[in-house]
Amino acid sequence: MLIIQRSIDKESLNGLPKVTFPGEIHVVQTPWEAEKAVTYLKQCPLVGIDSETRPSFAKGRVHKVALLQVSDEKHCFLFRLNLTGLTLPIITLLESPHTTKVGLSLKDDFMMLHKRAPFEQRSCIELQEYVRAFGIEDKSLQKIYGILFGEKISKSQRLTNWEADTLTEPQKLYAATDAWACLNIYNRLQELKRTGDFEIAAKEESNPNAQ
Repeated sequence: MLIIQRSIDKESLNGLPKVTFPGEIHVVQTPWEAEKAVTYLKQCPLVGIDSETRPSFAKGRVHKVALLQVSDEKHCFLFRLNLTGLTLPIITLLESPHTTKVGLSLKDDFMMLHKRAPFEQRSCIELQEYVRAFGIEDKSLQKIYGILFGEKISKSQRLTNWEADTLTEPQKLYAATDAWACLNIYNRLQELKRTGDFEIAAKEESNPNAQ
């Protein structure tokens, strides 16, 4: 029986063991590679997605989204959009009603992707909304993952240069882990819903007499 906590504090989160994507990472840098990757992904009924944008440290300067990560349980594809653009095969995947895309803060991801090309995303699940039925009040991927798995996703690469000539191994692992973690969270919740083998922790009542 899993007791689902409503939230997790930073100290508890920091004490958890780290988790990283255990599968194979594929860096997609050409339109041909993108087409090949999408052919594989379109056969998947369910994938996790995320995106990365180069951080801007200059006021008023905003970069376009540089990376789109799409993962199943065993393979994660890192589409380097700063090199290929948002190609037609990638758009057909985002628009496909047959492949469900699971992510967190999808509104922000799609807003950035729409700046590269117009498309209409279909079959998407927003985890921030989906976890509410399980009593989870935290909104970050790191905290939701910590609550459900007792493991921590490192965020150390978030503000690195996603438009670098070559992505580093830590960058690739960070990007893949985020997309895969979304899928992992959804699958875990679906399994809990199927078995009913969970209980939502009681809300902590505040003491009115506390000073």
